[in-house]
Amino acid sequence: MSRILVADDESSIRRTIKDILEFEKYDVDLASNGQEAYEYFEANEYDAVLLDIKMPQMDGIEALEKMMSIKEVPVVMISGHGTIETAVEAIKKGAYDFIVKPPDLNRLLITLRNAIDKTDLITQTKQLKKEVDKKFEIVGDDSRIIELKEMISKVAPTGARVLISGENGTGKELVARQIHLQSDKSKSPFIEVNCAAIPSELIESQLFGHEKGSFTSAVKQRKGDFELAHGGTLFLDEIGDMSLSAQAKVLRALQENKIVRVGVEKEISVDVRVIAATNKDLKEEIKKGRFREDLYHRLSVIVIVVPPLRDRVSDIPLLAKHFIEQISIASGKKPLNINEDALEFLKSFNWTGNIRELRNVIERLLILCSNEIKKSDVEKYVKPLMMG
Repeated sequence: MSRILVADDESSIRRTIKDILEFEKYDVDLASNGQEAYEYFEANEYDAVLLDIKMPQMDGIEALEKMMSIKEVPVVMISGHGTIETAVEAIKKGAYDFIVKPPDLNRLLITLRNAIDKTDLITQTKQLKKEVDKKFEIVGDDSRIIELKEMISKVAPTGARVLISGENGTGKELVARQIHLQSDKSKSPFIEVNCAAIPSELIESQLFGHEKGSFTSAVKQRKGDFELAHGGTLFLDEIGDMSLSAQAKVLRALQENKIVRVGVEKEISVDVRVIAATNKDLKEEIKKGRFREDLYHRLSVIVIVVPPLRDRVSDIPLLAKHFIEQISIASGKKPLNINEDALEFLKSFNWTGNIRELRNVIERLLILCSNEIKKSDVEKYVKPLMMG
């Protein structure tokens, strides 16, 4: 049952609105002035508020401002002294809508339903954000991971370019995601490009876009990833595999904050934070002529090295339990327990595939084990397939 707060200094209006809303199966609280309404609002959870403007002790506009400062709840203003200026002021200060007294009851009910739908949408959005944030959580309390998290928290708000280095499967994307989520660009796009997965002849079109007819398969105009990431973050994964010609254009984009689509000469301004990642030693690649030194220096304002799993084996129990929960939720199954002997045995492997390999192993055990994951299960289903 949705809960509504009604604040009006006229008792007849309060009673009338209360009777109507309770008939519609709403739970209703009443306040006779702005101060009382604010105290109710501060102490309780509401799905929507109906707030008169002209009230003693604290008027509706002041109460609205104070309410908006502590909770995101739709507030519908009602007033017998309504003017366009008053309505505009209320909306600017965060009101959901403005209704003139005596209120049209049908409109009032429709407005309330829409306001409550908005509350539900906000709640669902927050829940989804929590789930997404948890998906990209960096799990571990090894000293190296604690240092890594501290580095992320320092770097994220600055807007500086970051180069993330580490072996395959260590979680470089998670680091990039956390930098984005903890930055002031967190509500803007995060666009990921796997430079190793895109053929060299298509990487420029992927990054910078193209105009219709610029090459054989360009049947329509396409925005590139730099444009799609405008205002947000562009993550260039495995940048060590990018062609030299594409590197030159990325360098120009970083220098000038402008890009040019394939097939035209017109420049397009972009505001993008670039985070790059690689499993290669880029200094060695520079020596071999496969990576531009000037681009390296543009990208490596901050360098973050992600440790391999074999250097943080104390985190394996935490990671294993994290993956058990994550995979079980995704598959709609009850999580299995994993006993201490099994966890200790998992620490003994070399983990050449790092965290990605561990996750695959946990998923395999969840599929093949019945009640509890034991050391014997690890010996049977994991050990024979490990490379080292």
